[in-house]
Amino acid sequence: MDEEPPHALIDTSKAHPARVYDYWLGGKDNFAADREAGELALQAYPQLAQAVQANRKFLVRAVQHLTREAGVRQFLDLGTGIPAADNTHQVAQREAPESRIVYVDNDPIVLLHASALLRSCSPGVCDYIEADLRDPAGILAGAARTLDFTQPVALMLLAIMQFIPDEEDPAGLVSTLLKALPSGSYLVLSHPTDDFNPNEQGESIERYNERVTDPARLRDREGTTRFFAGLELLEPGVVGVSQWRPDSDLTAAMPSSMWCGVGRKP
Repeated sequence: MDEEPPHALIDTSKAHPARVYDYWLGGKDNFAADREAGELALQAYPQLAQAVQANRKFLVRAVQHLTREAGVRQFLDLGTGIPAADNTHQVAQREAPESRIVYVDNDPIVLLHASALLRSCSPGVCDYIEADLRDPAGILAGAARTLDFTQPVALMLLAIMQFIPDEEDPAGLVSTLLKALPSGSYLVLSHPTDDFNPNEQGESIERYNERVTDPARLRDREGTTRFFAGLELLEPGVVGVSQWRPDSDLTAAMPSSMWCGVGRKP
C-alpha cells in the first residue's frame, strides 16, 4: 500500500510549535488549535509576539554581519520552521549571492513548506534535510552534500534548543556539531527565557505546553551562555534579542523574550 502524502498526516486538532510560531510572526500557515495556543501564551505575556519578531530581526542582523564582515558563505540552519519573511538564505544571498544554505527540520510538513517556498538564487544553493537535532551525525552527513566543512560554516540555532530537555544534554549536542566545523565557524543562537518577564513565573510557557505536541522549557542567561563554551563571543555577548547590535532605536526598544549571542570558533 502506498504511504499517505505528508499533507494527509497533518493533525490540525493539536497545536504545532512551528505553526504557533508562524501565528506569532503574523503568518497564515496555522490552524485554530495553533492560534488558540498562541493566544493563551499571549494572555500571560502580551508582548510575546513582538519579542518573536525581535528574534527574527536578530537573525537578519547576525546573518548580515557574518556575510558582510566575517565573509561567511555557508549556513547550517536547524529548526527551519515554516517559511516567513527574511529567512536565512534570503538575507545571506542578498549580501552574497553565492551563499550556500542547508535547512534542517524533523517535521516533514515544515520541510514540505520549505522546499516549496525557500528558493535559492543563482549561483547560491539551498538544500533541505529531514533530521532531528538529537542526531548530529545524520545532520552532518546530510549537510556535507552541500557544504564544504573545510571552510567556515555558521550554525544557526534560533529558538530551537528549548525543545531539548537538560537530560538529553543540549549543550553536548551543540558541541558535537561545532566540533565538525572548522576554525572560523560561528554559532548563532537564541533561547526563550522568563528573565525579561519575572512577574510571569512561567505562566506563558505553561499555557503553551498544555496545547502543543512538543513541550518547551525556558533557560536563564547562564543556561544560554553554556551553549557558547569554548567560543569567542562577539560583542555585546549574550543579551536580549533586541539588544544584539540593534540597527535603530525602534529595534532596541522591542521587547525580548529570548537571550541570544554569536560566537566564533577559534
